[in-house]
Amino acid sequence: MINVVRIGVPLKYGHLSDGRCNLYVAERVRRTLQKAGAFVIPIVPAQDVDYCDTKYDQFNELTDEEKNIIDEYLDMVDGIFFSGGYKITPYDRYLLERCIERDIPTLGICLGMQMMSCYKEDYLTLEKNNTSIEHHQESDEGFTHMVKIDMNSKLYKIIGKEEILVNSFHRYHALENDIYDTVAISEDGYIEGIELKNNKFNIGIQWHPETRYDFDEDSKKIIDYFINICKEK
Repeated sequence: MINVVRIGVPLKYGHLSDGRCNLYVAERVRRTLQKAGAFVIPIVPAQDVDYCDTKYDQFNELTDEEKNIIDEYLDMVDGIFFSGGYKITPYDRYLLERCIERDIPTLGICLGMQMMSCYKEDYLTLEKNNTSIEHHQESDEGFTHMVKIDMNSKLYKIIGKEEILVNSFHRYHALENDIYDTVAISEDGYIEGIELKNNKFNIGIQWHPETRYDFDEDSKKIIDYFINICKEK
């Protein structure tokens, strides 16, 4: 086995131009994790269903055999990176649940954070209300709004700033929950960061540091800290 930190990335799903379902790791996720020193291990969904066309509320619960497959993947990795996407499945929920139980370092991005906020419930999010802040920027370039970080949080310890500029590509927002602490909010009051304080590293953020790793110090700090914690596993 390559002597580097091993990061599991659950595959996302989307349609090819001819309509076929495709499972993939986003290129920016792969390249950023590799630049940070990680060996990327794709984690394949365990259920025998079409992950593209099955609606999130139409999945069956995982069988014991399917849960065992996921646990086998977790035995191979030092950390889990939940990337963005458009759907949450029982596979995602169970994977997160086991990461929490086994204290496996976990970083959730965008939909990954929203999944963290409601992984034991129905998918609960809030569609953005009228606000002057753009949460789904049109261009992939630059940053779109400010985020304020709780000074008592691990996220603040990592970044060392109470306010940072972030990019933003989402139309829904996470709600308060009884498991994760809210540790960052946008300037118009929406949840931008959550963390589970009883785990060594279990953090979700609404923005995308993986797309800014090469030139943004704050983004680099988040990714590098996550990788370094995974090395300690």
